[in-house]
Amino acid sequence: MSTDHRHAHDGGSGHAHGLDADADRRYLLAVLGLLAAFMIAEVIAAVASGSLALLSDAGHMLSDVGAIGAALWAIRLAARPAAGAWTFGWKRAEILSAAANGITLLVIAGIVAAEAIGRLIHPPRVDGGPVVAVAAAGIAVNIAAAWVLARASRSSLNVQGAFRHVLTDLYGFVGTVVAGIVILVTGWTRADAVASLVVVALMLKAAWELLAASGRILLEAAPATMDLDDVRAHLLATEHVRDLHDLHAWTVTSSLPALSAHIVIDDSCFTEGCVPRLLDQLQACLAGHFDVEHSTFQLEAAAHASHEPGTH
Repeated sequence: MSTDHRHAHDGGSGHAHGLDADADRRYLLAVLGLLAAFMIAEVIAAVASGSLALLSDAGHMLSDVGAIGAALWAIRLAARPAAGAWTFGWKRAEILSAAANGITLLVIAGIVAAEAIGRLIHPPRVDGGPVVAVAAAGIAVNIAAAWVLARASRSSLNVQGAFRHVLTDLYGFVGTVVAGIVILVTGWTRADAVASLVVVALMLKAAWELLAASGRILLEAAPATMDLDDVRAHLLATEHVRDLHDLHAWTVTSSLPALSAHIVIDDSCFTEGCVPRLLDQLQACLAGHFDVEHSTFQLEAAAHASHEPGTH
């Protein structure tokens, strides 16, 4: 007997998620316009001043604009209902967007690192005044962008990816201001390249975290916060449950864990009519202890194992 058991209020939860997605979309659009306008101004200032730090920040901001655009597209795809072969809809689009954000951070980090190392060896002339002025404006812009995105649902890995881009840019601008001040005070133009390498380190950290989280979901690993031994112990402690096997847990998309298992129960349950109550108990156990509302159980008698290939 296979049963997919969920709370009756799933429809209400889906409606709430739709409202969250609409709000997230508005926040992302606001940040997209803000960053795109500043990015254009920063490229002009970087070319005029000869600052790699500003140009690297502009390159990262370009990745921010692309990341937010991808996040908006992913939200639109994820809102599509399940249909046909797409039994979960397009919800994984958000995870693919987060992974793409991580990859773009890696690529830009590599390009900036190569250029920064070259400038450490052969430092060009850098005008510190425009660097400080533009980077200070960048701090203000990114603080505003981070404040807007902080209001969005960062339980979504997709939104979290966009937020990480903005935060990394903010830290990068702080480093650029410091580099500009050092150039103005001491004339040591290598400070610009050093600030670029600091930005690279921040990009690599953010990229690793995004790729690790999205990769875990794409490779169908159990949720990081879930202890499968603990899940097994709770299910086995339920009355009438004798054994379980084929226990699988994964994450469909952010905040949507799922679990399936084959549950061996007393033979008497099939004749005494206690299966519906037992199913309620198993689902309540998962929802109450592990926050898993999407679960599928196959309830079976002990003798069924001999007819089931691939059991583990």
